[in-house]
Amino acid sequence: MAKPNVGDMAPEFELPGTGGRTYRLSDYRGRKVVLAFYPGDFTAVCTKQFCSYRDEGERLDQLGADVLGISPQSVDSHERFTEEKRLNVPLLADEDKAVAKAYGVAAGPLIRRSIFVVDEEGRIGYRKVSLAGLTYESVEDLERAVAGVG
Repeated sequence: MAKPNVGDMAPEFELPGTGGRTYRLSDYRGRKVVLAFYPGDFTAVCTKQFCSYRDEGERLDQLGADVLGISPQSVDSHERFTEEKRLNVPLLADEDKAVAKAYGVAAGPLIRRSIFVVDEEGRIGYRKVSLAGLTYESVEDLERAVAGVG
């Protein structure tokens, strides 16, 4: 499957997530959205990443974009992760990795840590896919990425 690039329409999705909601990319038309693909709940780097988003929640709220985390764990796992770490970003369950595959970030059994910024019309305006996933995009990185889109 081709990997979507900057300028391409972002693949549509519908996934269950935290808070008992179903999340659809189309629900965000008219707003920018940051899709943060990550390997797994409770893993060291993922925990640092989402706790940093929690700790800088005020800056995150001022991004002018909604942030969604996507990984292959179940909604139950996401709810436990969110509750234990008091996270502020909705987490979506891509259990069959169909969305990760559509975005070109599935690597066998793993999901590559990746950030996509989707503009108000549904086009990818920013794409960063990590090969090793040992680092993550900080809130400052997200601010720059969102500012550069549109």
